[in-house]
Amino acid sequence: RRGTTARTECTLIYLKGPKFLIYVSGALSMWGDRMWHFAISVFLIELYGRNLLLTAVFGLVVAGSVLLLGALIGDWVDRNPRNKVAHASLFIQNISVTVCSIVLMLVFSYKQKIEQIWDGWLTVVCYTVVIILADVANLASTALTIAIQRDWIVVITGYNRGHLAGMNATMRRIDQVTNILAPLAVGQVMTLASNVVGCGFILGWNLVSLIVEFFFLSRVYRIVPALSVKPPMVELKDFNVSELITARPQSLTEGNCNSRVHLKEIANLPLCFRRFRWLVSTCKDGWRAYYRQPVFLAGMGLAFLYTTVLGFDCITTGYAYTQGISGSLLSLLMGVSAITGLMGTVMFTRLRKTYGLVNTGIISSCIHLSCLLLCVCSVFAPGSPMDLSLLMPYITSNSSVELGVMASQRQKHTFPLTGGSNQPLLPDRSSIHWTNNTVLFDNVPSGTAPESYISIILLFLGVITARIGLWSFDLTVTQLLQENICESERGVVNGVQSSMNYLMDLLHFIMVISAPQPHHFGILVIISVLFITTGHTMYFLYQVPASTSAPLFLQGCVPQQQTRTQVK
Repeated sequence: RRGTTARTECTLIYLKGPKFLIYVSGALSMWGDRMWHFAISVFLIELYGRNLLLTAVFGLVVAGSVLLLGALIGDWVDRNPRNKVAHASLFIQNISVTVCSIVLMLVFSYKQKIEQIWDGWLTVVCYTVVIILADVANLASTALTIAIQRDWIVVITGYNRGHLAGMNATMRRIDQVTNILAPLAVGQVMTLASNVVGCGFILGWNLVSLIVEFFFLSRVYRIVPALSVKPPMVELKDFNVSELITARPQSLTEGNCNSRVHLKEIANLPLCFRRFRWLVSTCKDGWRAYYRQPVFLAGMGLAFLYTTVLGFDCITTGYAYTQGISGSLLSLLMGVSAITGLMGTVMFTRLRKTYGLVNTGIISSCIHLSCLLLCVCSVFAPGSPMDLSLLMPYITSNSSVELGVMASQRQKHTFPLTGGSNQPLLPDRSSIHWTNNTVLFDNVPSGTAPESYISIILLFLGVITARIGLWSFDLTVTQLLQENICESERGVVNGVQSSMNYLMDLLHFIMVISAPQPHHFGILVIISVLFITTGHTMYFLYQVPASTSAPLFLQGCVPQQQTRTQVK
């Protein structure tokens, strides 16, 4: 009885503790994010006549805004109390999604009437409002992720490296599970009911999630006193110009006179120009802070891994559709990839305990690259549609005839989409059949198959197994950023890291736009592996001096009163 009572008390203590509250709050936030990211793409396709233009514009706006504002978001996280940052980000994110869902419900319900108002310009206004609100929600989500997963977790674990690794791995497992289940759940609602009901479902989820997350984060902030303590920042940006002009009058050298003249010129600028100057200065200082970090090469290495088509995104799935992969099989493969991702988080915790954090990154890199060799082999395996000769210019008519013959021969390995010659490779996700086993494109002929499945099997075998090393490496770099960045710069550096990730992600879409056909996909695979190899090479260069140095928060970057009692 005493043992049972003790276990019950321990369970209750854990359920009321900060770790469990962070897990639940993170799960709710991730579930909402995954549902929204999936649904907004489908909604934009449906709104624009099953065309990918709005989806492409939305992706460009989201990536561009984080790329430009990442440092500013991180600086805002650093300069404000933790509870205000979390609550403001949470409120802005959920309210933006809620208002955007309401606008979408109105557009879906009264689309024909809206198109007749202002000669159709009201429709354009609605599209613009939807994209802007969705982008604001994504920026707020970025701020919340930086605040909770890059800062709060470090403080909650008491700067204990083992506990920090455990929390990072658990948060990533939650992310992997929600990445599969959340789109499936909202997709079922949209398929069985309607888009309007899907918008209502997301709206209700965000309102409930807002209340629960707000309560849980507030409680965590109360029961962890260290969260209320932030190191003082050197306020170099919010200076008072008049004070600086009148300061230190004793030395009137030529250099000081030039400085005072420069400050007077700043003071005479209009307020809007001064604000713009401050924004540019903040961004510049953020990128400088990122560059001078000891983990700069490790962070850059992680960013380079985003320039790839070897993942379960719209690019790879679109290619799979052209190779005759059915929807049911693709869903199964996505589930298996989620399992291998979870295996990567388990491997990370065990490798870190045995070999240390830096060496874990080396092992993970080797596993990742070894698995991706299967993807390279798939480019040259039987059944691959790649034809390098199709990229060569042909001038003579004989060459044109040869090109047509070669293209027709190679076409037997792919299932072309009907429509114009500029038909994009990206799949129209609004035509997905969730409940049957047909190929997901409505216009792809069922019952036909390529001569060999060896190429596509090797491709997905490499992509799925590589996720073990990928997620272990991702967790390694994430913890290195947490451990080796001073608390006063944690937000701005992680904001710049998010900008770098989005920048490299944009490159892979540019690659696809440059070579959109299925027979070009092999070239994209090779380029992706080269980018990934470059990223891991950067980590190898970082590893050489890093193996002999201790984390910054073990060298005095934590508050003085925490160094003895909490660092283990």
